[in-house]
Amino acid sequence: MCKLSDKRNEKPEQDPDKRRFLKLAAASAFAWGVAGTTGRTAFAADTKAPPIPENIMTPDEALDRLMEGNERYATGRSTPLDFSEERAALVSGQNPYACILSCSDSRVSPEFCFDEQRGDLFVARVAGNYLTTDFVATLEYAAAVLHTPLIMVLGHESCGAVKAAIDALDKNEQFPGHIQTLASALLPAVRAAKDMPGDRYNNAIKMNVIRNVDKLKKQPPILSKLVAAKKLLVVGGVYSLKTGRVDLKFPQEFTLKQR
Repeated sequence: MCKLSDKRNEKPEQDPDKRRFLKLAAASAFAWGVAGTTGRTAFAADTKAPPIPENIMTPDEALDRLMEGNERYATGRSTPLDFSEERAALVSGQNPYACILSCSDSRVSPEFCFDEQRGDLFVARVAGNYLTTDFVATLEYAAAVLHTPLIMVLGHESCGAVKAAIDALDKNEQFPGHIQTLASALLPAVRAAKDMPGDRYNNAIKMNVIRNVDKLKKQPPILSKLVAAKKLLVVGGVYSLKTGRVDLKFPQEFTLKQR
């Protein structure tokens, strides 16, 4: 992986005036416009400078940076939080370099586990980290309007939503309120993992991530076009509660079973 020279690698004693100058210089090198994914007026080109120029990068660079941040977090080297430097810049807008579709579990906080500050990650969270129309629209907004080059579907071990789906299938368990809808949405991943070797619970968690990655890559009209043009990378990851590490998952690891 390439080594990035982003704000995480800057020395704390760096002159603030020098950093501001570098930001302005970087901003002048980029045209701040929307990729032509639709003809809507809302997606018209915007030429103002991005609030965080160092967040403009290729999809592969974005993935490198994300995983380097997770390595810092997992090894106890997280960058001390300091919201003062970016506060003024973020008033004018946002340009996160990665979008995370994450479970709502309180033990999984993307900004922490990837060692990032405000304005770096665009996070969409729902129990079970699965796709609905609203979440597809949210990710389309990140990719087409905010120009985010990377989407990660982030699951985690010991996911309660996946366990509920297993119980719904095996024990015909019924859950109160709208919780049953959530469990039902995860049933395809549970069914796909049923005959796989290894731990069924863990396999279902992985399959849920991988199936949603596959859906996002093929999602028309915006995301599939950006993926085909190599302007957007969609990956999956599973967070370990024990170690804090994110293990990358790609669709080719398992045979996708549509059920």
